[in-house]
Formats: sequence, structure tokens, C-alpha cells
Amino acid sequence: MNAYPVSGAGLGLRRGQLMEELEKGLPANIDFMEVAPENWIPMGKSLTRRLKAFTEKVPFVTHGLSLSIGGPTPLDTDFVKQVGQFIKAHNIRCYSEHLSYCSDDGHLYDLLPIPFTEEAVHYVADRIRTVQDILEQRIAMENVSFYAMPSTELSEIEFLNAVLEEADCHLHIDINNIYVNSVNHRYDPVEFMKQLPGERIVYAHIAGHYNEAEDLIIDTHGADIIEPVWDLLDVAYQHFGVFPTLVERDFNIPPLDVLMQEVERVRTCQSKYETVKVTGTHG
Repeated sequence: MNAYPVSGAGLGLRRGQLMEELEKGLPANIDFMEVAPENWIPMGKSLTRRLKAFTEKVPFVTHGLSLSIGGPTPLDTDFVKQVGQFIKAHNIRCYSEHLSYCSDDGHLYDLLPIPFTEEAVHYVADRIRTVQDILEQRIAMENVSFYAMPSTELSEIEFLNAVLEEADCHLHIDINNIYVNSVNHRYDPVEFMKQLPGERIVYAHIAGHYNEAEDLIIDTHGADIIEPVWDLLDVAYQHFGVFPTLVERDFNIPPLDVLMQEVERVRTCQSKYETVKVTGTHG
């Protein structure tokens, strides 16, 4: 059984109105929270104090945006070291990133798919191992949504599993991304999900999306979570057991009491399958 870095149902901490609402009173049913380190590095004393007020109350994880693990340019090792300092300063339980790239002699401001090739597997796995060596801990890679098919010597699931195995890293499972890709690329989301290595899961995201067309969904994190995605989470708990799950909402953020209804629904879904909460630390 996995020893997860956090437990229960979580919510992403976003600067702005949501943070201000949470500062007035942190709901007791938030078990853990998440930040993107890029949004907090560097930060002044005032913002550091505000973040500390949260990290001293509940466990935190980080989900990065700009590591560009599959990018053609050299890894920004100075940034990785800054992330390491941030992790230590705030007792962060886990660092996850996207299995994608977002830079090529400059930031591309999007998360682009890595070609599904054997060469890319070795390239990406080597870069993940470098990051893990610098941080002296395993990191987690997230299965990402993508809209244009890259080179496909391998299927999406073959590529993802090969990277996780060769890098010996953790998996940050995104339930909505599985659903989005299953519609856009026409595959069975349950069949895909059941091929993932459950023993590598550290925590999950669940989020909403935007329907551009009947056969095209855009992963936005800006809408309510729909029933098929909730159903997929339910199947995931049945198959893998209960794992920590965080509601991801980045814009069009509703009032806190409305947002907390989704957090509470995660807890309700977990309670159907969870007999013992397992907490601990991944090495």
C-alpha cells in the first residue's frame, strides 16, 4: 500500500480573492493545499508571512509550471535549486511537474506534448533523474492533456509508463486530463487509466474543462467538474484504492463556499472506498 505524502481532499491556493477568502478562515475539510512554486519564487517578507500562515496549518504540495522537462534547452538548474530551497522553507511534501515542455530559447507560455518516441523517453528520464539528484528526492510527473499528436512510435500510455519506469519517479495522476485526451484522441479513459502504475501515484488533480466542440475539449481548470470526470475518479479509487485528490481551479473561481462543495464531494467519494487513511513520506 502506498505511503502518500498527504491525505484526503485538497484545494489549490491561488493568490488573489481566493487567498483573501481563505485567510479569513481556513475550512476544516481542506486536508492539504498546493501552490505553483513559480508564483512564489522570489517573494517579499509580507507574502512569505502570508504563505507561512497556511503552510503551518495544513500540509502543502507544489505543482510546477516551467521546468520544461521535455524541452530542447538545458535544464535551469538554478531554478531547480530555488525550488529545493522553497520546499525546505515551507516543509513541502511533494514536487510535481508536467510531462511536457514549455521553453525553447524562451518561454512559450503553453505546455506542449513531447514526441512519443524511445529517444524522447531516454532524454526526458535523464532530465528527471538530474532534477531528482539536485533535490535529493523523487519528483512526480503529471499525465498532460495535448491537442496535436506528436511523433508516435509509442502510444501515450506506453510513453508515460516508460518515462516513469526509466526515471524511477512518481506519478501525479490528473483525472480530467485522462478524460480530455480520451475524447480528443478517441480512446477508452478507463482502459487507459487502468494501465497506469498505481504504486507510483502520489496525489491527483481533478478539474473542469471547456467544450470547444463535440470532439474537442480544452483543459482550462476554469469550470465546474462534470459528471463523467467524477465517475472516472470513482473508478480510479475502486481500482487503485483511495489516493489524495486536489480540486484544481485556476480562473473563473467561484465563492469559497461553492468551491468547497467540490472539495467535499472528493471527500465523499473517498469515504466510499477508504477504510484507513495512509500518510507518510515518499523518498
